Amino acid sequence: MKLSLTKVVNGCRLGKIKNLGKAGDRTMDIPACLLYTKTGSAPHLTHQTLHTIHGLPAMAQLTLSSLAEHHEVLAEYKEGIGKFIGMPESLLYCSLHDPVSPCPAGYVTNKSVSVWGLGGRMEMTTSKFMAIQQALQPDWFQCLSDGEASCEEATSIKRARKSVDRSLLFLDNCLRLQEESEVLQKSAIIGVIEGGDVMEERLRSARETAKRPVGGFLLDSFQGNPATLETRLYLLSSVTAELPEDKPRLICGVSRPDEVLECIERGVDLFESFFPYQVTERGCALTFSFDYQPNPEETHFLVVCPSVLQQNGIQEEIKYVDQTKKIKTISCNQEMTSFEINLKEKKYQEDFDPLVRGCSCYCCKNHTRAYIHHLLVTNELLAGVLLMMHNFEHYFGFFHSIREALKSDRLAQLKELIRRQAS
Repeated sequence: MKLSLTKVVNGCRLGKIKNLGKAGDRTMDIPACLLYTKTGSAPHLTHQTLHTIHGLPAMAQLTLSSLAEHHEVLAEYKEGIGKFIGMPESLLYCSLHDPVSPCPAGYVTNKSVSVWGLGGRMEMTTSKFMAIQQALQPDWFQCLSDGEASCEEATSIKRARKSVDRSLLFLDNCLRLQEESEVLQKSAIIGVIEGGDVMEERLRSARETAKRPVGGFLLDSFQGNPATLETRLYLLSSVTAELPEDKPRLICGVSRPDEVLECIERGVDLFESFFPYQVTERGCALTFSFDYQPNPEETHFLVVCPSVLQQNGIQEEIKYVDQTKKIKTISCNQEMTSFEINLKEKKYQEDFDPLVRGCSCYCCKNHTRAYIHHLLVTNELLAGVLLMMHNFEHYFGFFHSIREALKSDRLAQLKELIRRQAS
């Protein structure tokens, strides 16, 4: 694996990761996102419907918490999780936890980390963890780490130090076991940067992890509430400055468009794509604009009428500022964002526009907002399928737009457009 940077502007990294896959013949553009999956499948979608989506990420994210219970079957199968789930050609990254389902705290020890599957809690010692990775045979996998010292809550120096010490110990043990495994020789271990909100420990974690022969770095526990955003971004900038330029940086728990752009400016390369899934689960559709080059003929209209934004080549009415600032609680602590519309609302009952005019996804080309509203209120499973297809394609298009903006030095315009929609 080799990361080749073509451009670095104000911390933003544009380039390619080369020599990926077991044969070393795959590439992946950065910045990018991973394909979010549950038990190896894109939520709501079959393999066939998934591949009707344009701009699919080169790498899919698997979660150890959903697969660990099946490791005995996979060990007997011997050909890896890729072939088992019908994705033999896909690049696969295995993370510890599902970003949509946070794990209870208090179960990390000096010898093990716990993950939660359908059958409950499973303790992962380094030997058990590496045995499972040997059964899965992913291209990349996140190393065991103590991620319970987060930036969301104030962390004591003692707790932050313990999280770093444990994570480095887990990493050394996993690297040793990898050397002894012929099957895992072509898999890359992703070292995890821990340390909570304690700068000294974050930097120590970054420096020490960078000394090990890891394939890349995972920036863990940087998600949090908006009030701590400035602190988290400052920590992030400091940490990435300590990491080598020739290895990819992933971040977990960050997926909102505005936060993605902030992290890219601080040197992050790869993101999870659970945000489109969360939007789908609350019956919403992504409608935010990422067209940072509006039609010049419409510029005057946009200035005169600020409540209308350019939406991928069309104009889309948006809520007034005082409305967008209100947080709409949908269910189970899921909060609707200003990047989406709630299709369960009655006003869409007779709205015969596509979800986003000009969108090339299957849903927008064949169905209307009124139809999706009908599917949602009648609890039809097809609603999740169509929304997932649109939300994934819209989100993947956003990352393509980021790369194009970096190529043309227009990221500031894209960021301003996203900022206006996030306020």
